[in-house]
Amino acid sequence: MHIILASSSPRRRELMEMLQVPNLRIIPAKGEEVPPEHASPAELVKALSAAKAREVAGRCAPEDLVIGADTIVWVDGRPFGKPHSEEEAAAMLRRLSGDWHEVYTGVTVIRGGRERSEAERSRVRFRELDEGEIARYIETGEPMDKAGAYGAQGRGALFVERIEGDFFNVMGLPLCRLGIMLKEQGVNIL
Repeated sequence: MHIILASSSPRRRELMEMLQVPNLRIIPAKGEEVPPEHASPAELVKALSAAKAREVAGRCAPEDLVIGADTIVWVDGRPFGKPHSEEEAAAMLRRLSGDWHEVYTGVTVIRGGRERSEAERSRVRFRELDEGEIARYIETGEPMDKAGAYGAQGRGALFVERIEGDFFNVMGLPLCRLGIMLKEQGVNIL
């Protein structure tokens, strides 16, 4: 049996490697992410993580365990995904400046036809940012492949004043919740 991470995220890969997950393989999902309309943030990330996991599970052996994940930043009743331009990244960072937002990650585990999806929520507060900081941060390139245009585990940590909830959720993979889900599948990684 392999444990397969259906993600191209370097951060998720790092987290799985940090846990020394045995027989780990990385097989990114290739499909386009199509969010369900009018879904709550938790339902949205669960649906997207399930779609990724199902796609990859269809290419794997039935005994393999597939993990799909999807993360969004939720603010003002709407999702902030990965920015499509530097201008969009700057707008996102301006909106997050000096305020709270929520980070949701959906995790889906599939093994032998059994599927379970869960969502984790964390709250994050940014300190006030000035235009120079936003511009310099964008110049690093770090915001461009991250939901909400920041990485709490990278230089974006300089903006994070407070986190309520699972820090690893903010990175893109809630490890405590994932560990419980794996244990329920008979897989102990500790």
